Amino acid sequence: MSSKMLNVLLRNVAASLLLLLGSVTAQAAESGFPLDHMEPDIHDQASLQRGMQTYMNYCMACHSLQYQRFKRTATDLGIPDSLMLEHLVFDPATKIGDLMDNNMDESNAKIWFGAAPPDLTLYSNLRGGPDYLYTYLRSFYADSTRPLGVNNLLFENVGMPHALSELQGMQVKVCKQVPRLAANGGDMRDPLTNEFVTEELCGDALVARGYSPLEIVEGTGSLSAEEYDQVVYDLANFLYYIGEPARLDRTRIGWYVLLFLAFFYVFAWLLGREYHKEFHR
Repeated sequence: MSSKMLNVLLRNVAASLLLLLGSVTAQAAESGFPLDHMEPDIHDQASLQRGMQTYMNYCMACHSLQYQRFKRTATDLGIPDSLMLEHLVFDPATKIGDLMDNNMDESNAKIWFGAAPPDLTLYSNLRGGPDYLYTYLRSFYADSTRPLGVNNLLFENVGMPHALSELQGMQVKVCKQVPRLAANGGDMRDPLTNEFVTEELCGDALVARGYSPLEIVEGTGSLSAEEYDQVVYDLANFLYYIGEPARLDRTRIGWYVLLFLAFFYVFAWLLGREYHKEFHR
C-alpha cells in the first residue's frame, strides 16, 4: 500500500470516529438533560449477576446480545452452567454454547415499536457509555401523546416502553419553586430578608435550569428510589461488561505485563551500561 493511500485511509478512519463521537455527544446535548455519572465495576461479580438477571427478565425478549455467548458470560460471572440454563435461560432448546439471541421477528417489531429494537452487545461502547444507559433508564415519564404512553427526557419520542416501570413506578413531569436567576447569573435574594426569590418552573424549563422535573407517582412502583437506582446501576454495569468482556482479562494480564517490564528493565539497563562502557572506551 502506498503512503498516499495509507494517509487517505487514516483520514477516513479519523473522520468516521469524529462523526460517531459527535453524534453521541450531540444527542445527549440536544436533550438538554445532563447525564448522571456512574462508576462501573466489572470486578463486582454480584452486581454483574444481578444485572444479568434483570436483563434476562426484562430486556432479553426485545434486545438480543448476539455477539456474546451464554457460556462465556457464565464463566466470567462465576455462574455454574446448570444454574445459568435453569434460572436465566427461558428457551429449553437453548444450549450453553449458544449466542445470546432472541426470537423476536424484526418485521413485527417495526410494527409494534416503529423500529426493530437494537442489539445491545456493543451499545454501552457506542451510545455515550454507562452514564447514558444509567440516566436513560431513570428518565422515563408518563406521556399520553405517545403510542406506548411514555416518553424519555434523554431520548425524546423514544419508541420503547418503560420495561422497568413495575419496579420504578410511573414518573410524571411536575412544577417546582426554584430560585430565580439574577442578572449576574447567581440566585436572586430579597435585599431585606436575604431569602431566595423563587419562581415556578415546570417540565422542560426545570431541565434547562438543571433541576429534575420528574416525580414518581406514589404507590406505582415496587422498589424505593434507592433500590431502583441499584437495579439500574447493576444493569448498566452488566451491559458495560458485555460491551467488552476482555476487560476482565486485560486488567488481570496488565499487572503481569507491568511486572515483566519492570523485571526486564533491570537487565536492559545493565546491558545498556555495558554498551556505554564499550562506546566510551
